[in-house]
Amino acid sequence: MKNPTPTTLKLTNVGQLVTYDPDIDKIRVDVKVEILIRDGKIARIGESTGTADEMIDCRGRMVTPGFVDPHTHPVFLRGREEEFRLRCAGAGYREIASRGGGIRAGIEGVRKATEKELVHAVTPRMNRFLRLGTTTIEAKSGYGLNTESELKSLRVLNRLERGNPIDIIPTFLGAHAFPPEYEGNHDAYVDLICGEMIPLVAKQGIARFCDVFCEEGYFTVPQSRRILETAKVYGLIPRLHADEFTDSGAAGLAGEVGAVSADHLMAVSDAGIAALAESGVTAILLPGTTFFLGSDRYAPVDKLVRAGVKIALATDFNPGSCYLQSMPFIISLACLYLGMSVEEAFQAATYQSAVSLGIEKRAGVIKEGLPADLIIWDLEKLIEIPYYVTDLPIYKVMKSGVAVQNILEEW
Repeated sequence: MKNPTPTTLKLTNVGQLVTYDPDIDKIRVDVKVEILIRDGKIARIGESTGTADEMIDCRGRMVTPGFVDPHTHPVFLRGREEEFRLRCAGAGYREIASRGGGIRAGIEGVRKATEKELVHAVTPRMNRFLRLGTTTIEAKSGYGLNTESELKSLRVLNRLERGNPIDIIPTFLGAHAFPPEYEGNHDAYVDLICGEMIPLVAKQGIARFCDVFCEEGYFTVPQSRRILETAKVYGLIPRLHADEFTDSGAAGLAGEVGAVSADHLMAVSDAGIAALAESGVTAILLPGTTFFLGSDRYAPVDKLVRAGVKIALATDFNPGSCYLQSMPFIISLACLYLGMSVEEAFQAATYQSAVSLGIEKRAGVIKEGLPADLIIWDLEKLIEIPYYVTDLPIYKVMKSGVAVQNILEEW
């Protein structure tokens, strides 16, 4: 159960309330306001909002919505620190994978772990997201790569969604890599995903989305198409790991199958960008992965924006290629290396991320009637979030109107 909230709470002396406003299609800044919260939702915003059972004096601090992280891989047993050592010594992503590292490295741990052990391992990661200001995440399976462990991973996410304060949107990612037992017969694994995994995932009723890693050396465009079309038959919404290392044609496939997002896109072609724009697919960009891999190849934001593609930002938190959970740091990277303005990056990390998950009516913005998922910063202006880079001047994170620190202490 999510924690109960006080009947009414008022935030007073808010220096700046900063949020994207879809009604005017720009960042709105309200100065010197109060926020009245009733039963976990924002009841009123204004210069004077009346009395409340509890009050927090913000003392001129800035308030923003909590971050929405639309691409994470938190269900694994242990980290892959040794791969970081290899990368520091000059090994690349594919070389590490060929030496037994990469996505398949954690399969045994997830397969052998009990559900309780995985919940124990994943819980601190969820708490860290919250402390870093992320109040909603999309979370994928994908480190078990057999039917039993993929269903188990989704059950872990479901248990955490029901118990942990953070909101979790689950995604089935059985098509993350080919497990060792199917090394010589990739199509047979696709048969397993389509004939057994997807029907059972749909019957389980936890996952909302189905994702595929469509990339050279992983799932081909025809294999990915078959998986996502099957997923649609069973009511799962397509999304794609697309064109991360090579122009595989995945962005075009995302448009073809009606995916809600195409993620990564460091190697996307002009034709792929046109397909995303034509079909209204959100581009979820993951600059933390480029940074963590020691690469200098970032997604082509200018081309995407000129084509009219909507941009969201995410951490890509995972044990191998991006062990980062801080959305404020992702905003810094987006400003420094993607060429995004502070306002563009902030919108991409809040509202547009929520759009990519279909939850923009309840997350990613501050608006009367919506849940009070808020960050009270020890800052005055939006520009200071990326300016501080690795520092995190957060005063309080609030989930449904309750301070996260208080929830976690009681949880």
